[in-house]
Amino acid sequence: MEQYIEIFTLVTGLVYLALEISQKNAMWIVGTVTSAAAVYMFAANGLYASMALNIYYCGISVLGYIRWQMDRKVLLAGGGDSGTGQGEDAASPEDNGSGKIHLNRLSTGTVLWSALVTMVSTVLLAWVLRKTGDGMPLLDASIAILNAVATYWLSKSYFQQWYILIFVNILSVFLCFSQDLYWMTAQYAFYTVSSVFGVIYWRRRGVYVA
Repeated sequence: MEQYIEIFTLVTGLVYLALEISQKNAMWIVGTVTSAAAVYMFAANGLYASMALNIYYCGISVLGYIRWQMDRKVLLAGGGDSGTGQGEDAASPEDNGSGKIHLNRLSTGTVLWSALVTMVSTVLLAWVLRKTGDGMPLLDASIAILNAVATYWLSKSYFQQWYILIFVNILSVFLCFSQDLYWMTAQYAFYTVSSVFGVIYWRRRGVYVA
């Protein structure tokens, strides 16, 4: 049973990534299902930090779905300006935002509190993981917290979430390789390349709605 659920989470995770790059709102629905399956898998194997992270993913998916729906309505109404400084990507009455990636501007305040939350949460989680016998508590905690922050930024349609994902996927490659998890190493290497493509795609198609 667990083997089938693991395969299911892998397949739906790839679908989620494809939807994320193209910024389809169905991504949040797929993400909720994937995270729910992952919660079961991690709970069954006693990996409670990862279980808690995926419960968080389920909750943030609701916020992301609602926020993306609101942003898309603004874009379809003809609002927004080019997110990359390239006039040809600006929304126009003719295209009504079709095929555009709706973005929100990342404020300095958001960056500062995100950095603070990341540092404090990483230290606390690493301490907890060390108590549970985690082999690489600091790296494991960093990956979990950075993923949580990146997902929140994604729910807000901040372009910079891709930079966090690239960094955290590289960390995941190192973590999996060091644990001889070669299939997962390849998976996160693929995620890294896909995240780079996401940067390029969102930069070309991005339109700021707020």
